[in-house]
Amino acid sequence: MSPAAVATRPARARAAAVTEDQAVLLVDGPDRPGLVSAISSVLSGLGANIVTLDQYSDDPDGGRFYQRTVFHLDGLAGAWDSVNERLEAEIGGRLGLGWRLTNRSALKRVAILTSTSDHCVLDLLWRQRRGEIPMTVPMVIGNHATVADDVRGFGVPFVHVPSQGPDKSAAEAEILKLLQGNVDLVVLARYMQILSEDFLEKVGVPVINIHHSFLPAFIGAGPYKKAKERGVKLIGATAHYVTPDLDEGPIIEQDVVRVTHAETAEDLQSRGADVERAVLSRAVRWHCEDRIVRSDRETIVF
Repeated sequence: MSPAAVATRPARARAAAVTEDQAVLLVDGPDRPGLVSAISSVLSGLGANIVTLDQYSDDPDGGRFYQRTVFHLDGLAGAWDSVNERLEAEIGGRLGLGWRLTNRSALKRVAILTSTSDHCVLDLLWRQRRGEIPMTVPMVIGNHATVADDVRGFGVPFVHVPSQGPDKSAAEAEILKLLQGNVDLVVLARYMQILSEDFLEKVGVPVINIHHSFLPAFIGAGPYKKAKERGVKLIGATAHYVTPDLDEGPIIEQDVVRVTHAETAEDLQSRGADVERAVLSRAVRWHCEDRIVRSDRETIVF
């Protein structure tokens, strides 16, 4: 293939070529000497070549150990079952560690839920189309149809599932029918509905949310107006995994920007939207790249 042809290949095609025969191994468990060497020996015994390795211990004296390893193994797809069996015997059994293996060439299937704001959902679709986030988007679901035409412009199906009134059970049941068995991750891109504990239990995949995080926090309607009235100097956003405890899930990513008294509430909202989409896109990308280990109420992000 000529250099010119390589240069013009779509980003997604280049990414797939790079990740073929590569896997990500995430490991965690009680820390002790020799774990990095032991895990590397297991992979070497499989004939794998380690591409990158990152590890962290929260306390070298009896703390917890975390490791992310990217490795290459020729014919990985055909050897997938035997590799998993060997890792279970060696890492899960002999070493007594928790582990998870994912194939880097298998893109995550990500469903996006949204309401009327378009900045987060369209940013995710744009980054996916450019190959910046290794995912496919089988559907966008909205409780309003405001962004339907823009979403369909990316070639992604948009499904309108209205959700009005205090009883959301019918809407949640319809969304579950669309999601179950079809996605690996759900992203709330400014989806202005609270998901029930029953929904979170039944959906069966992680859910990531984005919300503004002012100092101090401003809840309810008109947060940017309230922030302006209080003269805030920082505005920001937080991306986190969703749990039944509202906005209390493990934090994945946060960021802030400085603002001044000269900026209007509309200025704050515009700058807040920039932070929200940047923070959410990083969180989704890190999840899709298998860089995150959840540990109780926190995350380890490699």
